[in-house]
Amino acid sequence: MTQIYHNPRCAKSRETLEILKDAGEEIEIIEYLKNPPSSKDLHHILKLLKIKPLDLIRKNEPIWKEQYRSQQLSSEKLIQIMIEHPKLIERPIVIKNGKARIGRPPEFVKEIL
Repeated sequence: MTQIYHNPRCAKSRETLEILKDAGEEIEIIEYLKNPPSSKDLHHILKLLKIKPLDLIRKNEPIWKEQYRSQQLSSEKLIQIMIEHPKLIERPIVIKNGKARIGRPPEFVKEIL
């Protein structure tokens, strides 16, 4: 089963979902704005992506710029911020067979299909 952390209002996320459908993938759609990932989920995603929490944050979002950008934050604090403000999580994220990719651009997810 292929998972996608999806925001239906995001064009890149919709394009990525179409790539998965066109590839015939069995898809679990996780609308992370409605159901934010837990700390455990984010740790797992970060491990699969092989990135640091700061690299998963959308730094152009107003909430980031206004509240957090100028602060020195630990990895755990960054994870907590993403849980509290899931809009800050980079999207879409696709997970399949122990591998993950961020769909920016959407074609990147083909690497794990």
